[in-house]
Amino acid sequence: MTTPPPLTGSAATPPATPRAPTHAPTNAPTLDLRFVRAQFPAFSEPSLQDQAFFENAGGSYTCAPVIDRLTRFYRMRKVQPYGAYPASQDAGAEMDEARDRLSAMMGVPPEALSFGPSTTGNTYVLAQAFSDMLRPGDAIIVTDQDHEANTGPWRRLAARGIEVREWTLDPDTGHLDPDALANLLDERVKLVAFPHCSNVVGEINPVAALCAMIRDAGAFSCVDGVSYAPHGLPDVGALEADIYLFSAYKTYGPHQGLMVMRPELARALPNQAHYFNAEAPTKRFTPAGPDHAQIAACAGLADYIDALYGAHHAESPDPGPAGRAAAVHDLMRGHETALLQPLLDYVAGRNDLRLLGPARAEGRAPTVALTHSRPGADLARALAAHGIMAGGGSFYADRALAALGIDPGHGVLRLSFVHYTSRGELDRLIGALDQVL
Repeated sequence: MTTPPPLTGSAATPPATPRAPTHAPTNAPTLDLRFVRAQFPAFSEPSLQDQAFFENAGGSYTCAPVIDRLTRFYRMRKVQPYGAYPASQDAGAEMDEARDRLSAMMGVPPEALSFGPSTTGNTYVLAQAFSDMLRPGDAIIVTDQDHEANTGPWRRLAARGIEVREWTLDPDTGHLDPDALANLLDERVKLVAFPHCSNVVGEINPVAALCAMIRDAGAFSCVDGVSYAPHGLPDVGALEADIYLFSAYKTYGPHQGLMVMRPELARALPNQAHYFNAEAPTKRFTPAGPDHAQIAACAGLADYIDALYGAHHAESPDPGPAGRAAAVHDLMRGHETALLQPLLDYVAGRNDLRLLGPARAEGRAPTVALTHSRPGADLARALAAHGIMAGGGSFYADRALAALGIDPGHGVLRLSFVHYTSRGELDRLIGALDQVL
């Protein structure tokens, strides 16, 4: 099995240094939180007033452009798309718009982007495809830092004679050491599946460097970006992952899984859809009928990114879709990083809490998992009484928690936010933690 060359195509970007998860430059625009929150109907919803949302890692609020497009599709386009009559043609055009605009923002050609029911579903289909291509004696590498969606389907291939190797995290820090991966790679390894960042550890892994290492070893890379994409749409073309997956419902959109796959790899893998769709790159890995309305509504994600860019860079020359997405990525990361550090400092000042992952905001996503003598679910219920919406449990990361010496049944308290979170909400969270703990 040979490793394909980098992505090419009209929407692709040349290899570049990936955006670093650091503070935005001092001369960069500051996120206009008033504008941001005005784009999310949840903040004006009476039933959600006087509550602070800190469970974004489980699913974010939906932005207005997505809701508007979804409503319009159900009202005006709820017909079979790509037909001869106007409503059908409009339906197909809106679905194509979502694919074209989002792929351009991620620096990949449109045919590289597929929509599926969820990232879990997309990964399961991928594993089935690889199982038909791999042979007994071949090896794949998975991690114990992952959400189960990006490890369980691959581990099941062991029943078909595929060797499954585990890239294990540091039991104290949760860190995945690239040197440990290098020691696992050899000519038998055909695939490495790992997360952009873990949904409980939060550390941002060096995806571009890891993908280059994997490619040099002659293997393919499958990156779970579910816990990273909500904090800024990634430049997948620059990362050069062979497969990159994330979920729209955690990225201000509908319940769809987005999968970017290198076209050369897509052609090499066996078709998983109806036989007559084998030559359609965006259908090969969607064996079930797609949700037309939700695909079309995903164009609202591009609307939101463009609106956010325009509100902060009105006088700047248009850098194109990928450039606009990059600027918005940095706006989001800058705001989140500044907001995250006070929470991490608060946790560091308590001896009754254990923080999973890095204690510095620059190297992690604002997904903060904490262990305490009380079960995570109990703490989440206690916080709810103070108007804090947070999560408690294992979050499908049972392997990661067990590797860190934590009973998944006891679980963790997970506090997760995104760029629409305010400093006032963070202060309220810290005050509620003081009372609950």
